[in-house]
Order: sequence, then structure tokens, then C-alpha cells
Amino acid sequence: MTATPSLAPEPLDVVVVGEALIDIVQSPDGQIEYPGGSPANVAYGLGRLDIKAGLLTAIGRDDRGDAITQHLQSAGVVLLPGSRSLGKTATATAQIGDDGSAEYTFDIDWSLPPVVLPYAPRILHTGSIATFLQPGASVVRGMLEQAQGGCMVTYDPNIRRDLLGSHREALSLFEELVPLTDVVKMSEDDARWLYPGKDLAETARHLLSLGTVLAVVTQGANGSLMATRETQLNVPAIPSTVADTIGAGDSYMSALILGLLLRGSDGLAPTVLERIGTTASMAASITVGRSGANPPTHRELLAGMAR
Repeated sequence: MTATPSLAPEPLDVVVVGEALIDIVQSPDGQIEYPGGSPANVAYGLGRLDIKAGLLTAIGRDDRGDAITQHLQSAGVVLLPGSRSLGKTATATAQIGDDGSAEYTFDIDWSLPPVVLPYAPRILHTGSIATFLQPGASVVRGMLEQAQGGCMVTYDPNIRRDLLGSHREALSLFEELVPLTDVVKMSEDDARWLYPGKDLAETARHLLSLGTVLAVVTQGANGSLMATRETQLNVPAIPSTVADTIGAGDSYMSALILGLLLRGSDGLAPTVLERIGTTASMAASITVGRSGANPPTHRELLAGMAR
């Protein structure tokens, strides 16, 4: 198959590659649909933070695909050419627990045409289902290989166990991608599932040994661990009354990317890591305080940081 250029005519600061779908949320109050999917949520969060971002995905030419397109465009996110390639948009049905946590059941087909990056964004981000589910996962890996040396690569595995094969297969796929990244961010649940014999600090050191430059492990109310080869620090969480946790990790990821874009010439010094981690924690705190994947705007984030 011939590779297809898929970026916008104007260079973007961030290109996100991965699934977009509809979250069908079932709770005691009834059922409601939200545009979702971890990479799409990250792209939307970036747009809300006034970052020039585009999403390459695979959605349907249907009403749900229209809803996702309008949702992304409302935040200024560019839906990259070729993204409306399916007959049916994927769904994830979320059952909300008493503590606000969500359990998902998926109906998804993940496929992408081969893609050539005509230019390098400042950051290429991917994650979740898109990096594990074939045939699209192979295309995503090819894009990460193309990006080597041209831009920063960030990755959030955001494990969805129901869509994976064996633990061994998932771990192998994950560890093949880590050397192609500069930043890996994962949740505590992801870390403990992928590496059940390691504590979180050991997992972070292992990711660094595989070749990534910054390893971040979020721990909900217990904050986040940020590690480079030179530094390891714990950034406290910012308290919030939890409505639900949908999109919290993705909001954290968007704000983490914002911090990486704005870090200046100090690299990943401890003070820079602390500032980036605190900003990302504030974004997550704002998101869990309201229903659905509803990340903060740049103005809301700045107001939260000023408190």
C-alpha cells in the first residue's frame, strides 16, 4: 500500500496518533455519551491548553464520528487527513463505580494507512490501544521510527487489559516501543500490571534502562513519581473532590506535554521536573472534579496554579 502524507499544511507543535471513540458512560443516574479515547483526549486537552495540535486517528463516517470531529474542532485540534476512514466509530462502555473509577468494555477496530511525516512536529505523542491492537499498532510503530532524531516522542501505554493478548505479548510490544521514546508516562495500575515484581521506582529505572529519557508514574491521590537517569522525585497530588476519574490521566499527559514544550534551556533539571509535575497534577485535579473527560483550559490551569 502506498504511504500517505497525513499532516496539516501548517506545522503543528504536537501530533497525536491514536484511537478516538465514544465513551458510553453508565451510572446510577443513567447513560450519556462523550467523545473519548486516550489519544483523542490528550489532543483535546492540548487544544484546550492553546497548543497547536493535530490528531491522526481512525473514526467512522457516522454520527458518532461527526460528534468526535466537532468535539476536537471546538478545542482547535486539527483532525488530520485520512482519519475518517472507517464505516463505524468505536465505542467504550464505562461502568462508574461508587468511588468514581471506571471499568470499560470496548467495541473497536484499529487500522491506519501507512503514513509518512512530511515534517516533524516538536512532539509526537501516542499511546493506549493504538500501540497494542493490530493492524494499526504496526503503523504507529513505523511513525515512531520515522520520528527518531527529528522530534521528541511521548508515550502513555494506558493499558486496556480486555484488548490485549497475554501479559508476555503485551510486555514485549511495550518494551519494543520504549527505546523509540523520550518520555514514558504510565499509571500505577499500568506499572503494577506490566511489572508485578517491581516497585514503582524500580519500574521507572527499568524504563530508563530501556532507553527513554523521562519516566513518569502517576499514583492518583499519592502524586506522581518522575525519574531521569540523574534525578528521582515525588510530586504531590493536588486534592480535589472526585466526580469521576475519566480523562484524568489524559489531562495529566496534556499538561505534561505543555510543560515539556515550555521547559526552556534547563532541560530536565529537578526544578523543571517539579514544575512540570505540579502543573500536570493541577490539570488532573481539575478534571476529576467534574464529570467526563473535561480537561482544563489554559486559563483555568493558570488560575489553579495561582491559588
